[in-house]
Amino acid sequence: MNQHKKKVLVTGADGFIGSHLSEALLGKGYSVRALSQYNSFNNWGWLEGISHPDLEVVTGDVRDPNLCREIVKGCDTVYHLAALIAIPYSYVAPDSYVDTNIKGTLNICQAARDCGVRRLVVTSTSEVYGTAISVPINESHPKQPQSPYSATKIGADAIAMSFYNAFGLPVVIARPFNTYGPRQSARAIIPTIISQIASGETRIKVGDLTPTRDFNYVLDTAAGFIALGEAEGVEGREINIATGTEVSMRHTLDLIAGIMGKDVEYVVDPARLRPAGSEVFRLCGDNTLITSLTDWRPRYGIEDGLRETVKWFTKPGNLAMYKAGIYNV
Repeated sequence: MNQHKKKVLVTGADGFIGSHLSEALLGKGYSVRALSQYNSFNNWGWLEGISHPDLEVVTGDVRDPNLCREIVKGCDTVYHLAALIAIPYSYVAPDSYVDTNIKGTLNICQAARDCGVRRLVVTSTSEVYGTAISVPINESHPKQPQSPYSATKIGADAIAMSFYNAFGLPVVIARPFNTYGPRQSARAIIPTIISQIASGETRIKVGDLTPTRDFNYVLDTAAGFIALGEAEGVEGREINIATGTEVSMRHTLDLIAGIMGKDVEYVVDPARLRPAGSEVFRLCGDNTLITSLTDWRPRYGIEDGLRETVKWFTKPGNLAMYKAGIYNV
């Protein structure tokens, strides 16, 4: 490994966005320490397919403050993505979301402060805004905790900002809108549709098709993280990573079916519906701040991103990793 390369830490690197971010950082010449959640199988999630001389995989859990301090040591920049993210599961196990999302962020903030990192990028989510009161949603939009998941992310953001205000920790909150692409969990709307169609289903199980989302292709999201990790003058800011456009779930699914060349019908599965008052019906982000502070711009339109996603999911080896007939919250 080239010791002169800047070392960065990515927590949650074994996950969907984290694995793409790790690859993007390696491609830009960084040395990456990647945290994969410990398990007795020694499985590194989506990092399993990534081999690079400047990639160091460590296993552990952000709920352990001592572990956090050890993995942060020697790192110039920390990208904190480790979190529980499935909204449906947060209805079932909210305690675990508090432990991982809030306490885990606290542990990383304390470690980053103790170790004197140059920059800490903490991952938020557009879900903290809830259903849009005004569109496009800018960073001053009120926070509305419409699920236990979003509540814990609001709490985690507040913890991070308190460390900036109280201790001068050089933290920036990255707030990506709905990210999609290769490796995403089939719990999410786009992969669940693609995997069902690719498995030969013609009656596709879905939830509510009326909400709109601001969809970010995963490579654009990863580029946004890196831009916020490298830019000057972003500390103490909460910054959207968004395209500024919104697409309904129904239109998204019609696009997917068209790309895959299939005639399908959609069947509402009650298990996929959020509780009353919890559904976020409209998300469309304002990207003025990130585009004014960095050179980041979204590169993938929704159709281009969906084509790349379909291409990945329909490879037999990739599709085999998904249980298309089971709705996994």
